[in-house]
Amino acid sequence: MKKKSRSCGTVFDGAFLKEKKKELEEIKKFLEIAGDDEKIKLEIKEKIEKIKKELEEKKIEARFSGRYDKNNAFFSIYAGTGGKDAEDWVSILYRMYRKFFEKMSFEAKEIEKTKGEGGIKSITLKVKGKYVFGWLKGENGVHRLVRISPFSAKRLRHTSFVLVEVLPEIEEKEIDIKNEDLKIETFRASGAGGQYVNRRESAVRITHLPTGIVVTCQSERLQGENRKIALSYLQSKLLEIEKEKKEKIVKKERGELKEAKWGNQIRSYIFHPYQMVRDERTGKKTSKLKEVLDGNLEEFIK
Repeated sequence: MKKKSRSCGTVFDGAFLKEKKKELEEIKKFLEIAGDDEKIKLEIKEKIEKIKKELEEKKIEARFSGRYDKNNAFFSIYAGTGGKDAEDWVSILYRMYRKFFEKMSFEAKEIEKTKGEGGIKSITLKVKGKYVFGWLKGENGVHRLVRISPFSAKRLRHTSFVLVEVLPEIEEKEIDIKNEDLKIETFRASGAGGQYVNRRESAVRITHLPTGIVVTCQSERLQGENRKIALSYLQSKLLEIEKEKKEKIVKKERGELKEAKWGNQIRSYIFHPYQMVRDERTGKKTSKLKEVLDGNLEEFIK
């Protein structure tokens, strides 16, 4: 077994540290001969920044020690208290998280969406990539919006809430689902804006009869693929129920899910009378509201 070294409270592979040490020794030699050569100095600066970035990434990966941190995830946003404003808030957060997924090179595919008068009532994505669940699990909880409502004729300030739920994608063998416990229905999947409807019933809705859980998928062209994704999503839902029954790792993996209303928020996004994003758990805050809504979430998530 390879020995591992400790640095800054995290565990690094010995081979990785040996490699970085070698690179730093090379940089030292470059510094000795650089003199006033600006080109060499620029190359040295770039190499140092690259090493710093790699060390930071390793520190982050070392924190992903949870059982499912390496897994893909099912990422859902649900409108809570706030009517049309809450539905619009779902749409805003959906855009924010899509921007974040792009920055992280995560692949996100929409598997279910329900529209409302103000925007989106609920949406679920399957997100794939490196340490997806580890990155996203801290986003579980209620997100609060304070702003002048665009739906208020009197331009009143409204507060609305949405619930974000993140579930790890799990292997089929972890949860045994009996065929007789499933009610599987098919229907025609509608396209963007409901303007297009498939001629074939490719969308799948699965009801787990013992629990009443209903999952839907209509993202794929083939019914078989939609069924596979829906079953995987159901697996993740059932896993959470099992964890709650056994009172084991639900709080560690996802945290306690609360109703999307006042007093339960994990993060507040204030548009008016000033601009601020504040995490209620850590105290982290910033006035750069636009940057956060453009997907710059790393500092909050870390």
